[in-house]
Amino acid sequence: MPKVLEFKLPDLGEGLTEAEIVRWLVAVGDVVAVDQPVVEVETAKAMVEVPCPYGGVVTARFGEEGTELPVGAPLLTVAVGAPQEQGAAEGAESSEYSGNVLVGYGTAAATTRRRSRVRPATPAAPPATAPAAPLAPVELAGPVPVISPLVRRLAREHGLDLRELKGSGPQGLILRADVESAMQAPAPAPAPAAPVTVTPSTPTPTPSCGERIALKGIRGAVADKLSRSRTEIPDATCWVDADATELMAARAAMNAAGGPKVSVLALLARICTAALTRFPELNATVDMAAREIVRLPEVHLGFAAQTERGLVVPVVRDAHTRNVDSLGAELARLTEAARTGTLTPAQLTGGTFTLNNYGVFGVDGSTPIINHPEAAMLGVGRIIPKPWVHEGELAVRQVVQLSLTFDHRVCDGGTAGGFLRYVADCVEHPAVLLRTL
Repeated sequence: MPKVLEFKLPDLGEGLTEAEIVRWLVAVGDVVAVDQPVVEVETAKAMVEVPCPYGGVVTARFGEEGTELPVGAPLLTVAVGAPQEQGAAEGAESSEYSGNVLVGYGTAAATTRRRSRVRPATPAAPPATAPAAPLAPVELAGPVPVISPLVRRLAREHGLDLRELKGSGPQGLILRADVESAMQAPAPAPAPAAPVTVTPSTPTPTPSCGERIALKGIRGAVADKLSRSRTEIPDATCWVDADATELMAARAAMNAAGGPKVSVLALLARICTAALTRFPELNATVDMAAREIVRLPEVHLGFAAQTERGLVVPVVRDAHTRNVDSLGAELARLTEAARTGTLTPAQLTGGTFTLNNYGVFGVDGSTPIINHPEAAMLGVGRIIPKPWVHEGELAVRQVVQLSLTFDHRVCDGGTAGGFLRYVADCVEHPAVLLRTL
């Protein structure tokens, strides 16, 4: 009998907790090979083709196109070792394995494979002499599969060869716990050296002082700016939970209408510019030499972006003049430049207000340090389902925590609270933005 295995939506990295099914690449009855892309999903970061770690026959799919699934939800089931699979193995190229890299996140694109539709075979008469031997399960060829790009990055950062690890997941799938266990394993003891005679005059080796890492490049620039911010700015933080259900519904409706996809970050950026129009005190800087608060007429919106080289803050120029589509396009362009290391100094300076979406790291709240010499920063946590009182009844809603860190020299708590409350109102009731368009 074939063994039916369930493949779940994997951890797509970067703190993402859900993805929308954009297009199925296989149908029920298709033969799939190990590491073959089976579905295209959309996350808050990119369009991603998700490869399946099992080779066999697709027996079920979960979720129609346009359905949003949380990480860990079933995607499809595969019958491994089915007779149909044996007959179509050559067409499906099931013996190949390309490393199970998520297309859009990995370092190389997966090879496109031909789909094979399974046709029912005419059952053969059983042998008269002896019963048929049971089919052996199909062995996975090539290296042990890895789904999560986080697992790959973790192994790469700690110098681990994934081919030498034994996975504890289904079909030998390597999980994050396997990599962490390998990280904690003691290093092999070095070969014993020849005995050395130590005389009383031989100095005793001094103990190690630990690893020293130079503060230079981006890491050094960030250290200088954060230290200056903490030294010069008397900051304070206020925060509020908001029901983002309507905002997410509005985004889904906008994306269903066609045209460029609207990201959550673009919507939050538009809300920020609307809020700064109402509360210009926070789009400012302090000139202590002249003992003046300088309110700035243009909004140059910085946004925090984590890259392999460290944290950078690209700046969207004249953000107050842009609509959601224009903001989304510029955010995407600068994000790509940040990831490829092609940002210019001009694109990293001159910001007047910063938007920090730390929810991508899977955290709810934070008290971020102001990006000196700006006067404020809006922090956004992850948007997740939580119990919420809605219209007098307890319901499960999409909830987000918003935090505002501000320079107490430019305004008092009333102004900061008014800004944050307006942002929360726009998140909960996106129609509020219509008054500022």
